[in-house]
Amino acid sequence: MELKSIKTKNAPEPIGPYSQAVEANGFIFTSGQIAIIPSTGELMGGEVGKQVRLVLDNLKAVLAAAGAGMDQIVKTTIYLKSMDDFPKVNAVYAEYFTKTPPARSTVEVSRLPKNVLVEIDCIAVKK
Repeated sequence: MELKSIKTKNAPEPIGPYSQAVEANGFIFTSGQIAIIPSTGELMGGEVGKQVRLVLDNLKAVLAAAGAGMDQIVKTTIYLKSMDDFPKVNAVYAEYFTKTPPARSTVEVSRLPKNVLVEIDCIAVKK
């Protein structure tokens, strides 16, 4: 099996020793994305809806670098600082997945990198 590291300047640089995504056997496994503005490397504060939108845009950029799109995502995992944000997250998430939404897990965690409100990773399949 050959592994291919995916890298793009259109998504945040990794903040540790990991790839933005790895492609293996036609699958794309992304690292978790948080609300970092790719062009500046700065953290986006504010409410969870704005953070979710930036996180999904960052995932979209990573997938594009791998030659895939949001419609090829088969599974996402959402990590929330607070489950109270679940309805707001769902509202933004639904805008990005209008046809067949991917399978999904959502969990509340005690802390996320840089104290963000949300982190999302995904698995996609190349066409």
